[in-house]
Amino acid sequence: MRECPTAFIESLAARRRFGMRPGLDAIRSLCAALGDPQKSLRAIHVAGTNGKGAVCAMLSAALCAAESATVGLYTSPHLLALNERFRIDDEPVGDSELEAAAKRVEEAVGESSDVTFFEALTAVAFVLFAKRKTRWAILECGLGGRLDATNICNPALTVITRVGLDHCQWLGSTVEEIAKEKCGIVKPGVPVVLGRNGQCVRAVVETRAAELGAPFHYAPDLADESEIPADFSLAGTFNRENAVTAIAALKVLAVSSSFFLLPSSFSRVVWPGRFQKIGNFIVDGAHNPPGARALAGALGDAGLKHVNLIAGFCSDKDVPGVLSALRPFVGRAMSVRTGNARSLTAAETAAAMRSAGMDAAECASLGDAIKAAGASPTLICGSLFLVGEALEALGAYPWKLAGRDASELLAADR
Repeated sequence: MRECPTAFIESLAARRRFGMRPGLDAIRSLCAALGDPQKSLRAIHVAGTNGKGAVCAMLSAALCAAESATVGLYTSPHLLALNERFRIDDEPVGDSELEAAAKRVEEAVGESSDVTFFEALTAVAFVLFAKRKTRWAILECGLGGRLDATNICNPALTVITRVGLDHCQWLGSTVEEIAKEKCGIVKPGVPVVLGRNGQCVRAVVETRAAELGAPFHYAPDLADESEIPADFSLAGTFNRENAVTAIAALKVLAVSSSFFLLPSSFSRVVWPGRFQKIGNFIVDGAHNPPGARALAGALGDAGLKHVNLIAGFCSDKDVPGVLSALRPFVGRAMSVRTGNARSLTAAETAAAMRSAGMDAAECASLGDAIKAAGASPTLICGSLFLVGEALEALGAYPWKLAGRDASELLAADR
């Protein structure tokens, strides 16, 4: 078990109880106490329902290849170790550097009970990147956009990926309502790139951009799949859509910045657990219906039918919607409990699988399910918490970090 580097990091588990809280007052006050490190950062701000993390990883790889300056990347959640959320020049920060930044934030937080888990980590990212004097700070929204803690940054570019129904209790019950929350990251005069979306989402973002005088760019109008290198390191047809969005964003950025777009850098993108092939296993973090539909499309394009499914879900997810999208590709299904306090039990997930028309069996652990799958093609999905466990079990975790964080830190960020 990985030791948490400071008392502040340990206290984050307690801060989860504040969850998602509308408003940016707390993060603004915290950053003001820190000297507003975010104001020194040249940010690329990315929001969306699905694909935003992958686009961030592609932007990071491209800018690291094209620039001699330092590039920061802040994403969430982590799979195994908290350090993953804070990458500098595409490598997670070390424990000592994370500890130093966390200590500064801990002192600024003081006795306040208002700061949430995600707000505290966002402040840590700002401190880390400001101290390193990164030329770019690529920031992934945690939830929504308008009221997300990352939205106090000063972006040079904003990007919105595919928008769909997720976190409806916070963001709205229609795609249009959710799109309005996502395009809350659009800033006056700052270019915005929208990935492939339906006309209803495009209309919302384009209208907001016009209101703010923000140059609007629709990614498929600027780039296409022919520009993706043959050795692109991420599998899955949905990642090709993400790559088009990233290439379009880089083209827009290049107009105002002195760097050359190097598509070859896409061969070095590291974004684990998204249609990642490991032997006969595919590990994917799909946990909502839009993600599951994209995953189903990738399975179909790969000619994979009647695969084993190993799945575990958190209780706040649309499990029937996910399973319905995957059902045509599943032979037998195995349910497991994830290592998260909000996880459904294996029995509950198995019942949902049967309701979706799957032949399902409960497994006591992920290891037991992997053994039962044998050499047959097998998909592991349903939760990013499960993805982290699977990468560790299959020996495919990409970074040499000291180990995994305390399990309580793998809970909901917001």
